Amino acid sequence: MYLLFATYFLLGAVIGSFLNVCIYRLPNGKSIIRPPSACGSCGHRLSVLDMVPVLSYIFLRGRCRYCKASYSSRYMFVELLTGILFALCGLYYLPGLKMALVFFFIACLIVQAFIDLDHQILLDEILMLMLPTGIIYAYYALPDMWDSLYGALFAGGLMLLIFLLSRGGMGAGDVKLSFVLGVWLGLKASVVCLMLAFVLGGIIGVLLLVTGIKQRKDPIPFGPFLCIGAYIALLFSPYLIYFYWNLFV
Repeated sequence: MYLLFATYFLLGAVIGSFLNVCIYRLPNGKSIIRPPSACGSCGHRLSVLDMVPVLSYIFLRGRCRYCKASYSSRYMFVELLTGILFALCGLYYLPGLKMALVFFFIACLIVQAFIDLDHQILLDEILMLMLPTGIIYAYYALPDMWDSLYGALFAGGLMLLIFLLSRGGMGAGDVKLSFVLGVWLGLKASVVCLMLAFVLGGIIGVLLLVTGIKQRKDPIPFGPFLCIGAYIALLFSPYLIYFYWNLFV
């Protein structure tokens, strides 16, 4: 069992390294295949030893091996995060198609979340990949396809209403992402996802304002909170619903 979890973590860390490339290149319209990865300071092409997930950053102390320029610790963070999220899935999914789809879903969530943090956009290209894979996942994992449709209509419809009422306070990308998340999650988990996103968004937003990191007119991307809520809802929504229900019954 521990070996299996370690395998999932290593797989996630390797995929996380690729996700770093996607996060950096996709918003800039660059290919994620060519050119090969290189140092952003000196332009030297990186070797395999420079790109070992997590370990390269630790052993090189966050610096380029050739020009000694430092680079962001977020590269290692994304690799660790992806590995941990993949490993947690091992508690709920057996190896097979559903697990592969969930891994793809997690990868898309991470890319969308960090791109939204950096650029305040959610890429339609990623959403177009998430939609058909979500339909396939719903066919195998949800009680029926109607549950997927209800989840999409609820999440997308509620966010569309907020988008219209807020007059630009909520982005159109958040509406589209919520619709796609509803396809994956179904109705009940979609409710959990949105509740978590709003609660987390509210708490973090207040903390950012209180600490002065953000001002009242500064935009705070909501996509990352939707992605966090989606992951938690995907794995833990039955337990959260049970806990919430027992608080009042």
